[in-house]
Amino acid sequence: MSRGLNKVMIIGHLGRDPEMRYTPSGRPVTTFTVATSRNWITVDGERHSETEWFNIVAWGNLAEICKQYLTKGQQVYIEGRLQTRRWEDKEGTKHSSVEIVASEMMMLGERKDAGTTSNHAAEGPDSTEMLSSEEDEYPF
Repeated sequence: MSRGLNKVMIIGHLGRDPEMRYTPSGRPVTTFTVATSRNWITVDGERHSETEWFNIVAWGNLAEICKQYLTKGQQVYIEGRLQTRRWEDKEGTKHSSVEIVASEMMMLGERKDAGTTSNHAAEGPDSTEMLSSEEDEYPF
């Protein structure tokens, strides 16, 4: 028996506030971007930096949590799978986009509470708590 694996884990900062919408059937979906950076020094001692941007999609309960608690600039851990979407525009041009479909999310870094400098939120999930989508990947 042969199995495949499609799993992605990233830690980065949100590039914009999450945007939530609903499918025609009423299911919530939230999208946002996350930037990851890496730095290195060449053998010549030259410093380099590279930033990679990822499109993130969250569904269901996880979509609602992401919309409610995540903000631009916040550090976040995202776990999920890669998915390629393909479509054709009105002019017949074919497009494709690779995105991460989030199954888990963890808020990292300092908490930013409204009107306070405390690191403890009055409401909301614990920053060490892993939040998962309500979808079961395996039906057993």
